[in-house]
Amino acid sequence: MANIPETTGAAGITLIKHFEGLRLTKYLDTAGKPTIGYGHLILPDENFDQEITLQQAEMLLRQDLKSAEAGIHCYVDVDLNGNQFDALASFTYNLGVENLEHSTLLRLLNQGNYAACADQFLRWDKDGKQTVEGLLHRRAAERTLFLLPEPVGEN
Repeated sequence: MANIPETTGAAGITLIKHFEGLRLTKYLDTAGKPTIGYGHLILPDENFDQEITLQQAEMLLRQDLKSAEAGIHCYVDVDLNGNQFDALASFTYNLGVENLEHSTLLRLLNQGNYAACADQFLRWDKDGKQTVEGLLHRRAAERTLFLLPEPVGEN
């Protein structure tokens, strides 16, 4: 069984918050889907007609991260340090578990080719066929975090 952190650490949460941004009122994301907080996609049975609090936004982020974390635990077969896990959590939070599951990034990672896996982050910078500057920067930040060794004594 692979040695993988249980949950996203501070570096991953900071990265996600930075790139998702915080909106306390409902808005349409770039795909036209109703969204609130730190990129929480509003489900049909959810009602967010009123402004939410920062606490509620944090709760939604943690709740949504559980799905990304579960996907990483399900599909990653190799050891990950906290930075690698956090980078994958940001990637999966943004793109969904299904995109992780079927990615060359995951295949290379599970082959133990961490360097080639890291380079795959950079391929996910498009919305359709169009490169999106925000995604370009996010994927570069995820790659950088993935390649960072963890300080001694942290896991």
